[in-house]
Amino acid sequence: MIIYPAIDIRGGRCVRLHQGEKERETVYYEDPLEPARAWLKAGATWVHVVDLDGAFDGVPKSGDVVRRIGETGLRVELGGGIRSVETVADYIDLGVSRVVIGTRACESEAFVSALVARYGDRIAVGIDARDGRVAVKGWVDTTEVTAMDLARRMAALGVRTLIHTDIATDGALTGPNFEAQEALLEAVPCQVIASGGVARREDVARFAELAGRHRNLDGVIVGKALYDGRVDLEDLLELAASAD
Repeated sequence: MIIYPAIDIRGGRCVRLHQGEKERETVYYEDPLEPARAWLKAGATWVHVVDLDGAFDGVPKSGDVVRRIGETGLRVELGGGIRSVETVADYIDLGVSRVVIGTRACESEAFVSALVARYGDRIAVGIDARDGRVAVKGWVDTTEVTAMDLARRMAALGVRTLIHTDIATDGALTGPNFEAQEALLEAVPCQVIASGGVARREDVARFAELAGRHRNLDGVIVGKALYDGRVDLEDLLELAASAD
């Protein structure tokens, strides 16, 4: 099981939002390279990066920062405002290891299918759910599409990795929605990365137990708990390795 430390970028800085709300932002670092280097030193191999400006505006705006994070040696999984084939190609050329499609995946199966045919497992789909329904455009709009339905449709297209975020728990430090995460694991054969709500070591330990029962639990994204010092990344990495 992989631990994905999260770096959310807004205005060039490393921030965290509470449940995706623009107005509830906490700035942790002026330079996102600082946490990237810290996570690398702790032993992380992957980092989950979100271009929040891109997510809200629909136009990627953090390419230079993403490039510099990748130059540290971390493998970058990137999402936020990626809504065209050209943008995906640009990020792949920039060295991004995995590109996450969110809003466009809900809008166009043909778009996702074309990307999977071209890039294979370097394409992931982000399923961000509010009360079980998919939210898009930086979580501003909630659709009538259920997370489970979208997951099954993406699996049928050959998508190999899904990132499932429970919006109600994201950045809230209240604990993950394990019921929703396990339901998705049981519903699709895709590798699933769980996101939202990790607040303490015990949350990751419970995911490690889930990984023992569901071999398609690829990993867990950890954000605010790391920045607030509630968990230690080296400890989480050791814990996650025990699930393999």
